[in-house]
Amino acid sequence: MLDDVLGPSLDVLFCGINPGLMSEATGHHFARPGNRFWPALHLSGFTPRLLAPAEQHLLPSYGLGITNIVPRASAKAAELTREELAAGGAALAERVAGVAPRVLAVLGVSAYRTAFARPKARIGPQAEPVGGARVWVLPNPSGLNAHWTLPTIAAELGRLRASLDGHRR
Repeated sequence: MLDDVLGPSLDVLFCGINPGLMSEATGHHFARPGNRFWPALHLSGFTPRLLAPAEQHLLPSYGLGITNIVPRASAKAAELTREELAAGGAALAERVAGVAPRVLAVLGVSAYRTAFARPKARIGPQAEPVGGARVWVLPNPSGLNAHWTLPTIAAELGRLRASLDGHRR
């Protein structure tokens, strides 16, 4: 199981679907070299430089954290069951209520739809909060998600970041 990266007064709690096998092996979120999370985070302006997965402990100093919907590692998110995602969504809502980030940013629209029974959800801000936090759905940064490129993922993260400007903790 991969530990969450948390801190006080988070602006954004990024939420992956579940850890990949490399993340589980290294203990670092989004650890697979083809994953675009860390480059997109930097290109969007959330971090002043490109962080390596092993530097995830620095995220709280930028008002950022990371968690997952489902704690079980797998080679592909498609290996998760609907039941695991629904149970993970309920547990995530409790975790978010305890951590109290300003925004929960879920990285994967299909997983979000299943975990929170929102079949029509789209990328971007959502109308209903989770655990008291605003929700923003972002593209899955996995290299397996060929529909999205690094520039388009970074642009979506940039939209989220712009929504926080002037309102950061």
